[in-house]
Amino acid sequence: MADAEPVRRWRSLLATATESIGDAQHARWICEEASGLTGAELTANLDDEATARAARYVDLMVERRLAGEPIQYVIGSWPFRHIDLAIDRRVLIPRPETEMVAGVAIELARAVGPERVVVDLGTGSGAIGLSCAFELPIDGTSVWLTDASSDALDVATANLVGIGRAARNVRVALGEWFDALPPEVIADVVVANPPYVSVGSPAIEPSVVEWEPTIALFGGVDGLECHRTIVRHAPGRLRPGGWLVLEIGADQGQAVARLLADAGFGEVAVRRDHAGLDRIVVGRRGDVSGR
Repeated sequence: MADAEPVRRWRSLLATATESIGDAQHARWICEEASGLTGAELTANLDDEATARAARYVDLMVERRLAGEPIQYVIGSWPFRHIDLAIDRRVLIPRPETEMVAGVAIELARAVGPERVVVDLGTGSGAIGLSCAFELPIDGTSVWLTDASSDALDVATANLVGIGRAARNVRVALGEWFDALPPEVIADVVVANPPYVSVGSPAIEPSVVEWEPTIALFGGVDGLECHRTIVRHAPGRLRPGGWLVLEIGADQGQAVARLLADAGFGEVAVRRDHAGLDRIVVGRRGDVSGR
């Protein structure tokens, strides 16, 4: 008869995980994921026995973290503004800077009424578009999520459940940028976080390249290849007075602003993130139809 597995309590699992990975917060997140308990709940139950399956799950997540896998992928989810997103290596890890991009898109779309159409190009996990759907009024809102990666769209589609009733306003479309959309879709706000890292850039961390999808990171020699494509076609997909909102690299503000101005956009502005770095470019389509 096989020996029974030793009893392992959550307090011990948490202490061992903390010692192994050297990060108390990451260890706690791992134990919360394995136990299904969060915050004060886990604290109140630290002396409870963990099931053998839960203990093995903690061990597996610790091994993955020690191998260098980002904690966001290890625990399989990450908060973004007011929603929680399921994520894995098929999509980029949502970042605080992109929360600001979503906020600008929501601000501009909220000013449109009583109906509004928002398009999130290259949606990845769905972070921006699903936040728009969740935070904008349910009545009168339509949100499109597009991506050229079917794997990414699978993740975004799975995340629809996390926004409740607002999911009824979301449509998902596979394809390259605007090509994914039905021809009749004309937006009030188009928002995107395109790949903007230049190929060979020394600024990007090696762990990002190793773990995150490179198709969503690199935007050509100068990082602006995708921005050019989006800006070129955006006027024909925006209503007169509609807005284009683009996330950019910290050194790309003036270059992207020129792209929008040259394409006929007005009210072009570069907005900064909380660190004071250029992060967002916005522009408004005039009355003349797309060029």
